[in-house]
Amino acid sequence: MKNRLLIILLLCAVVFSSAQESDSLSVKKEEIVIAKDSDLIKEPYDPLTPSKAAFYSAVLPGLGQAYNKKYWKIPIIYAGIATGVYFHIQNDKEYDRFRNAYKRRLAGFTDDEFYGEGTSPLVSTDRLIDAQKSAQRNKDLSIVMSLVFYLVNIIDANVDAHLRQYNVSDDLSLRPNVALDPIHAQANYSLSLKFNLK
Repeated sequence: MKNRLLIILLLCAVVFSSAQESDSLSVKKEEIVIAKDSDLIKEPYDPLTPSKAAFYSAVLPGLGQAYNKKYWKIPIIYAGIATGVYFHIQNDKEYDRFRNAYKRRLAGFTDDEFYGEGTSPLVSTDRLIDAQKSAQRNKDLSIVMSLVFYLVNIIDANVDAHLRQYNVSDDLSLRPNVALDPIHAQANYSLSLKFNLK
């Protein structure tokens, strides 16, 4: 009888112990998450920032880029403006050379740098007039080139300040997908736009 009672107790212990499964419907305790103030506070939108950057670039080229903390753009701006100024100075010197030779020829002198050693000139008077016009046109184009770089400097500072305040979401992404055509064994190229609404 003692053995039977012992066997029944052991059997009950085994049966009841296997019935102890974890409850999948149990309610878990909620954790309280404390967010830092720096995570929640965003930099406020300042509508005057783009105009301030444009004003700074108008006053001194490159100052708007420094205001936007895009320092690598400053040498490009100054190189573009300096290139236009350099070509303006060079073309102005060429224009003066052609103009002085033309004036001396009109005065009756034959000792200008374009006359040469012989009795006939190496460069005719008509060619000197054409050279003056060409040098004048190149001078004007170099001024226009410098002005274009100056205006691009202002526009870039303004647009960059606008884009600095633009918030780009992490959900925005590009996922290229190549689909192979099983019949022709070639890749099909296409463009698709996929929206995930949350």
